[in-house]
Amino acid sequence: MLFRSAVSREPGGRRSSASSILSRLWLFFRLGVEHILIGYDHILFLLSLILVSDVRSLVKIVTAFTVAHSITLALATLGWVDLPSSLVETAIAATIVFTALENLWIKDASGRWRLTFLFGLIHGFGFAGVLHDLALPTDGFVRALLAFNLGVEAGQLAIVAALAVPAAALARSRQTRWIRGGLSVAIALAGLGWLLDRGFGFAIMPW
Repeated sequence: MLFRSAVSREPGGRRSSASSILSRLWLFFRLGVEHILIGYDHILFLLSLILVSDVRSLVKIVTAFTVAHSITLALATLGWVDLPSSLVETAIAATIVFTALENLWIKDASGRWRLTFLFGLIHGFGFAGVLHDLALPTDGFVRALLAFNLGVEAGQLAIVAALAVPAAALARSRQTRWIRGGLSVAIALAGLGWLLDRGFGFAIMPW
């Protein structure tokens, strides 16, 4: 009788434990998606890259960005590298300004993935700051970290997919150069606003 009770409880306990783990992983995956979707600075950074990239270059750029920010996200979250959040956020704003302005003169985006990899390292520290505020659980730490990162990637791919279609249409327009230039200047100005807010304490940007 006791043996039967123990056996009957064990599968239920396992199911409960598995359900708890899946719920936690889903939570951090969803938080990763939400973070990238409301991260206006990251979205504008991606837009500035998409504006002047063909499909092949864009694949390289997105891959480089993904690998790079995954590296620093892991390093920072594990506590192996620790940078002041104000410095990281200011540097992220600077990457937006530089990338948007580079759009005004760049002619070939095929090698831009190298610069994107460097900037991706910086953005990864920004993602890590969010995880630090969330306080990852010590139990299942690595799983939660991976789930959050996968969420970020899912959100990022959704943004790229949504922006790539109008960007492709723009590439066929007769006014491509002027529209790209205008959008790039607007992105650079937004990045400059964040740079002044984060680096010098101005209150220019509403978000």
